[in-house]
Amino acid sequence: MPKGGKKGGHKGRMRTFNNPEEIDAQMKAEKERKKLQEEEAGASLNDAEGEKLPGSGSEDSDDEDGSQKRKGVEGLIDIENPNRVAQKNKKVTEIQLEEPRALSRREREEIEKQKAKERYMKMHLAGKTDQAKADLARLAIVRKQREDAARKKEEERKAKEAAATASRGVSALSLK
Repeated sequence: MPKGGKKGGHKGRMRTFNNPEEIDAQMKAEKERKKLQEEEAGASLNDAEGEKLPGSGSEDSDDEDGSQKRKGVEGLIDIENPNRVAQKNKKVTEIQLEEPRALSRREREEIEKQKAKERYMKMHLAGKTDQAKADLARLAIVRKQREDAARKKEEERKAKEAAATASRGVSALSLK
């Protein structure tokens, strides 16, 4: 029996995945919780500045935070994943640039290449390039060959008609 026993092993069993809706709901709940904590921290700072009554204040707030009480150092330091970068949503007004940005070498070369191609095509259509001149010469030769072939064909057709009329004339004379 191979190592690991049955087919499939233990690694592929019982995997569960979260729905995107669940993830969004968790993210919203986390954001709301952070906002509430910030508001409470701001309110507690205002209370501490205003009036300090003996026996009240920070002890009461610790009791209220019992459900959210953190263990160990977590209560002292608010730590998040340092590798996680929150993406900021940019507005269209912020995206528009006041001053033109400098193009990279690749972008500059690409633009120059396109402009050179357009210039070449304009000159080619005007018949000023070597390739265009060669194409026009080749077209002239082909036209001349076709005209000669058409002229020859026309002459052959006329010769056949003349021969046919001559043979009709001979056959008509022989019938008389």
